[in-house]
Amino acid sequence: MTGRLGLKLLLTSVLAGLASPALAHPHVWVTARAELIYDSSGQVTGVRHAWTFDKGYSAYVTQGLDANSDGKFTPEELKDLAKENTESLVEFDYFTSLKANGKKQDFAPPRDYAMSYENEAATLTYFLPLKSAATAKTLALEVYDPTYFVAFSLAEGDDAVKLASAPKGCATTISRAKPADPSKQQNMSEAFFETLTAASDFGTQFANRAIVACP
Repeated sequence: MTGRLGLKLLLTSVLAGLASPALAHPHVWVTARAELIYDSSGQVTGVRHAWTFDKGYSAYVTQGLDANSDGKFTPEELKDLAKENTESLVEFDYFTSLKANGKKQDFAPPRDYAMSYENEAATLTYFLPLKSAATAKTLALEVYDPTYFVAFSLAEGDDAVKLASAPKGCATTISRAKPADPSKQQNMSEAFFETLTAASDFGTQFANRAIVACP
């Protein structure tokens, strides 16, 4: 089960605690924000993610991590959780697709990962660099889980996807994921979802997209 999602701790803890073996997908909900980072020459260098998990997952995965028992979670107490969750996303390309002028970009290992906890929700942040900086008049960013174990939704507002140090005149168009059709989900068993892998295209129908056009 661990490899299907890529979030090792999420699967081992959350799935072990689920009472029913035939729950409909998704199992985890994430509110996402993203920032496309440009260098001084106008090339895009990577994506900075901020993912806020639903309260159920947040409560479960942070059990036992309050080292000083003060009822709060510090970034230091959540450091190891942030590291493992981030690094284990590689199998699924970090649930992220970025195309520059129509060409898919490859990512280098993530860095600057951290986790915070506020209002009963855990938020994972990290920077996902490109292997090579890209010059592009058009960028297409997609965030989704191909297996639909995790449902991603972009945060409300036009600033859900930001541009940092982008060339003057660049504009962003956001397309949010549409909710799943409950009638169709009822006909899909847990066994069906178990067959899905990182190479599956099932989750693309639930992708969040941002198109950046630069002059």
